[in-house]
Amino acid sequence: MARPREFERDDALQRAIEVFCTKGYAAASTDELMQAMRISRQSMYNAFGDKRTLYLEALRRYNADSTSELIHRLGKAASPLAGLESALLAFASRLEAEGTNGCMGVNATCEFGRDDPEVALLNDSAGSTLISAFERALREAKAKGDIGPDINEAAAARFLLSTLVGMKVSAKGGASMAELRDTARFALRGVASL
Repeated sequence: MARPREFERDDALQRAIEVFCTKGYAAASTDELMQAMRISRQSMYNAFGDKRTLYLEALRRYNADSTSELIHRLGKAASPLAGLESALLAFASRLEAEGTNGCMGVNATCEFGRDDPEVALLNDSAGSTLISAFERALREAKAKGDIGPDINEAAAARFLLSTLVGMKVSAKGGASMAELRDTARFALRGVASL
């Protein structure tokens, strides 16, 4: 018995995400996407529309999954600072486990900047969600005395998001897990010592 169409669609979308993570939008050809997704051109157009529509759906899914994973890591750690460290290292861990090569959100920012309003909106929404989650973790850390009482949670959360983005670029450039872990810990020590 064949799998339901929706499952196949999700599977194809995940494979498209992997292509976009590695290549970005412009460098990913329709032929490469069809081959990776294991579908015909007509099936791609029927299921996803054109390449841009596929890209926006893939970015939406990628951002939602990535944000959910980071928030989950924040909540399941033994302490707020441990949760922040786990969140900072989540991407590198995923790279190692899945063998993907890059972050679709960072790639989108580098490729489009603010020129594409739909891409910017998707990334802004994911960024705002993460900053809010980081702020909550920092407030909890402050309440436990793990960070100084004068820490500005909003500024520290933006710093941690910038650190995470930098770590994603470093990972794509070949930084090891040990190097990324050192960066995460250094950033957290900096926040905790302010």
